[in-house]
Amino acid sequence: MHVAIGLVVLVASAAALAALARRFGISEPLVLTVGGVAASYLPFLPEIHLEPEIILLGFLPPLLYTAAIRTSLVDFRANVCTIGLLSVGLVLFTTFAVAVVVWWLLPVPFAVAVALGAVVAPPDAVAATAVARRIGMPRRIVTILEDESLFNDATALVALRTALAAMVGTVSVWAAGADFLLAAGGGAAVGVVVAYLLAMLRRRITDPVMDTTLSFLAPFAAYLPAEGIHASGVIAVVVCGMILGHNAPVWQSAASRIAERINWRTIQFILESAVFVLIGLQVRGIVEGAWHSELDHATLLWSALAVLAATMLARPVWVFGSSLLSRSLGGGEAVPVSHLVVVSWAGMRGVVTLAAVLLLPQDTPLLAVLRLLALVVVGGTLLVQGTSLPWLVRWLRLRAPSRAEDALQKANVLQQATAAGLAVLERETTPETPAGVVQTLRDRVLWKTNAAWERLGRAESELVTPTAEYRRLRLAMLQAERETVLRVRDSGTVDDEILQHVLAQLDLEESIIDRYDESEEERVEPLAASGADDACAHLRDAPLVRAHGGPDECAECLAEGLAWVHLRMCLSCGHVACCDSSPGNHASKHYAVSGHPVMRSVEPGEAWRWCYVDELLG
Repeated sequence: MHVAIGLVVLVASAAALAALARRFGISEPLVLTVGGVAASYLPFLPEIHLEPEIILLGFLPPLLYTAAIRTSLVDFRANVCTIGLLSVGLVLFTTFAVAVVVWWLLPVPFAVAVALGAVVAPPDAVAATAVARRIGMPRRIVTILEDESLFNDATALVALRTALAAMVGTVSVWAAGADFLLAAGGGAAVGVVVAYLLAMLRRRITDPVMDTTLSFLAPFAAYLPAEGIHASGVIAVVVCGMILGHNAPVWQSAASRIAERINWRTIQFILESAVFVLIGLQVRGIVEGAWHSELDHATLLWSALAVLAATMLARPVWVFGSSLLSRSLGGGEAVPVSHLVVVSWAGMRGVVTLAAVLLLPQDTPLLAVLRLLALVVVGGTLLVQGTSLPWLVRWLRLRAPSRAEDALQKANVLQQATAAGLAVLERETTPETPAGVVQTLRDRVLWKTNAAWERLGRAESELVTPTAEYRRLRLAMLQAERETVLRVRDSGTVDDEILQHVLAQLDLEESIIDRYDESEEERVEPLAASGADDACAHLRDAPLVRAHGGPDECAECLAEGLAWVHLRMCLSCGHVACCDSSPGNHASKHYAVSGHPVMRSVEPGEAWRWCYVDELLG
């Protein structure tokens, strides 16, 4: 009973602190850790001692898996060299840099110093992601930080395993290298095998509940066999998760993907919040143990500061050094200095450091001191780097992903998908197909596409576009429908199972009605698209802009007494007409008559072009 109450209090407190941090825009890991530290000094709270298996088996596999299934395999391949330098090279460099400092300051064998270096070397996926997404870094930096933090844990744990073996015997360089290859290669192989075994089962499961249950087993199904053959369970989980996430649109039903996404986001939030509170709860016991050790207090304090400084400085030294070496050897593209600065400063530690320090044997010299040093690194990086990273990003004026440009790209992709769907509709339609069914399907997919394009242009137009009006009216209708069903339920005249089915249908429709939240910030950069010009001769040959003599208005709409939504301009003749969401649809009609292939938006702040022939954005 006491354990159950403790778990409920832990989760509730962690959720409350995380919500508070989000409310005030503060780093969640920092707030959660500080809350745990404060709670550890409450007189009625017992001292917390965690077994390493609780973290390594209970927290680490699901946290890694939920990050891995959202990781883009395409982006990982594009940045694999950079990720390898950080997740392997940087971890080993940090391990030995910290080891030299510890060996110099403390009376411990070098193997013990290396073990501590491996403990504090890997940055934490949770801390990096929480800060990166909150402050809006460029997407490539976020991708590199997330992917690095998925694989660096494996390097650190293998290095720690080698150091622990050296503490009780002799370990050769060849043996350490073979151990690393076994861990990496064996873990990857286990991850691939488990992923495709689960895929065979997943293809035969249509029930979302059963599929989600299988998903909950996946991280442990990959982690345990890999650890059983002395390979890296971390790499096995990451590889398995990336394969399953990449192929989920093929292997899973839509209902299963939705259920899995929601459930794993919930699990991720609970585990992430709880783990940082647990870090803080151990502070009191660790500090008291180190303070009463045989080491004098001055040496203890200097050692803590020196290890924290070595851990934080090793990262920029490696990041800038490897970048300069790569450029001098003529390999890779030039990386902006501002990006290197941010990557080198985003080195917050967390859950893996907490788990790894608990793996040190009880007979390790100055064990209490080593645990304090690891705790100082976790708290110091969260405090110093976690709080200053948002300021650094703003000072460097790094451009976050633009919601407007994202909306443009979404509209482009959706337009291509809609064209493919309409082509299939034309091909599959038979003479026996009712014309009303074909028109309904056509209207439904065109409504989706038009809704995406309507999000561009003037922000105030969102209130008067056809799809915005559809959303407003349909939501009002759904509310009235739900209230009617609830009155029937309360009357007791209809079986509850039937009512629940009807309510579920209403909830599903409401959940898929598209809502668009306007950006809170004014869009100051021009909204343009690029990248398709090389693939489309029409976009390559068309001008970027064309002067036209008349006002920005659709003459056809004015003549017919219609109102337009957005305006487009033909780049061949300068003709201005309304978009496809407008009742007149005059821009597309102009293309159908004239054959002029490229049009351009003439909405304020937009510079994107569209090729009607190839259906590409430029």
